[in-house]
Amino acid sequence: MDQNQLVARIKKTLTKLKVLELSCILRDEQFNLRDLIAITHYQDEAIAFRAAWILENLYLQQPETYASYLDDILKAIPAIKWLGVQRHYAKIVMHTTSPKAPKVIKEKMAQLDMEPVIEQLFDWMIDPKVKIAVKAFSAEALYNLRSEHDWIKDELRNQLQFLMKDGSAAIQNKGKKLLKGLK
Repeated sequence: MDQNQLVARIKKTLTKLKVLELSCILRDEQFNLRDLIAITHYQDEAIAFRAAWILENLYLQQPETYASYLDDILKAIPAIKWLGVQRHYAKIVMHTTSPKAPKVIKEKMAQLDMEPVIEQLFDWMIDPKVKIAVKAFSAEALYNLRSEHDWIKDELRNQLQFLMKDGSAAIQNKGKKLLKGLK
């Protein structure tokens, strides 16, 4: 399958089952992840969203297989223009920065410049248009990065306290958990 064929297949609404099926097909065919990343920036929001959903599933199923593409994934983050696409990238970053991430991912992360990603994660936390799930994934990713960048702790603490003032139950719960770990 090439990039145009994939776009044609995701023009219609996808179910979770179809996303998993397409993820398996792309993995088996060794689809170029750079082509999938490019589709997540597509001019049609629905197609970009579906591509990001597939990217998330494909990457999170076997992150060590796609470690060589991690730089491409992270470099794509600042250019995201669709709100729905943000969720999938934020979730990828959250898992990629997790202490439970595979060793090969941790080693690759140590080689990358995370500053643009960190800035974008904070921007997503601040932007009132950004959905709460993106804010929560961003907060956890930033929490995971706190030991590599000392300044993150204070800024994250401030942002969490601000979000929790009028935040939903979900952000209250996530905020309390992360603030407890920041002490």
